[in-house]
Amino acid sequence: MPVATRFPPEGAKATMIVEIQVLPRPAGTAENRYAHVEAAIGLIQNSGLTYEVGALGTTIEGAPDQIWALLRAVHEATLESGSDSVISVIKVSQAAGDTGPAIKDLTGKFRQ
Repeated sequence: MPVATRFPPEGAKATMIVEIQVLPRPAGTAENRYAHVEAAIGLIQNSGLTYEVGALGTTIEGAPDQIWALLRAVHEATLESGSDSVISVIKVSQAAGDTGPAIKDLTGKFRQ
């Protein structure tokens, strides 16, 4: 039977990268076409974590406990802002044993 190992290793700071796309129905209101999506993005902006908003989703990096809590809050923010329903598409990247790459490591060379 495998022996459980400590994660993260002693002294290492665990980080992860996620991408979330919220698909609320409706996406917004008559006054603001994307109001419910913007409510979700606003929560991410106020989180204090590193993030990058894209056309079809937002990438966030941070400590796992912060990320998991934020993902739930972002999903629920669309409902709290008035959408009837929401589907969230989430991608998660995390490395065992180290901090993994940062957003800038993965996308920096493609930025102008």
